[in-house]
Amino acid sequence: MHAAKFRIGLIQMACSVDPNENLAKAEWRIREAAARGAQIVCLQELFRSQYFCREENASFFDLSESIPGPSTAALSRLAAELGVVVVASLFERRAAGVYHNTAVIIDADGALAGIYRKMHIPDDPLYFEKFYFTPGDLGFPSFETRHARVAVLVCWDQWYPEAARLAALTGAQVLFYPTAIGWHPAEKEESGAAQHDAWRTIQRAHAIANGIYVAAVNRVGFEGPPDRGLEFWGGSFVADPFGQVVAEAAHDREEILIAECDPRRIEEVRRNWPFLRDRRIDAYGAITERVID
Repeated sequence: MHAAKFRIGLIQMACSVDPNENLAKAEWRIREAAARGAQIVCLQELFRSQYFCREENASFFDLSESIPGPSTAALSRLAAELGVVVVASLFERRAAGVYHNTAVIIDADGALAGIYRKMHIPDDPLYFEKFYFTPGDLGFPSFETRHARVAVLVCWDQWYPEAARLAALTGAQVLFYPTAIGWHPAEKEESGAAQHDAWRTIQRAHAIANGIYVAAVNRVGFEGPPDRGLEFWGGSFVADPFGQVVAEAAHDREEILIAECDPRRIEEVRRNWPFLRDRRIDAYGAITERVID
């Protein structure tokens, strides 16, 4: 485990319809985050485009790219120039007809440290991701980087304690969740506050249960028609290994969130709340069943 403190930066931004404009904005924000001391910078889910999964439209497959590809080339140059680790969520074209929602981890020397393919794929109103994405096949790894050992899960993965647990067991010090989540116009007034609270609570619980830093980075802005669009709720935040929120962004504006992470805090929390020690690994075999009849 890396022993030194490290600083993470979360880039919460609104996206235009122009992928090149979004990439340029992200690069500028990464520079700003690095100038403020960030050593590991994470972008929001599918940062190069608006959230196209609001509808099923085969033309949006044109937004995909290979990995390595144009985005990784640009971000690798920037990472090496600044000496920062970059975590970026991309629409991966793996083969004709096989696409993934994929996060790349680029080390501070510009090398590709690894990729994570989103494992849990939603299919909900305005979140039609099963139309676009093949479920991931790489498990829940973590990656050694210059500044810390990191794991990445993506958006819908946020709701699954199994995913957070497996990533934590690989030795990750911080778990990043690039995200695109928002309110349906018809739901915000009645249940918007409760939805956001559930989202925030489940991720804080992952931090507590695993004694790990958790960093969720969401987009902002309204995308789509007024009656069928999504208002992305921002609210990017960092929770420490006991679930305390140490930094949090607003709901309604672009923001660069900076937070310091201390590996000694992981050690302290896990010594006093030894959940990993007391796991009954001999008794959990049934967790791989769909239901226990």
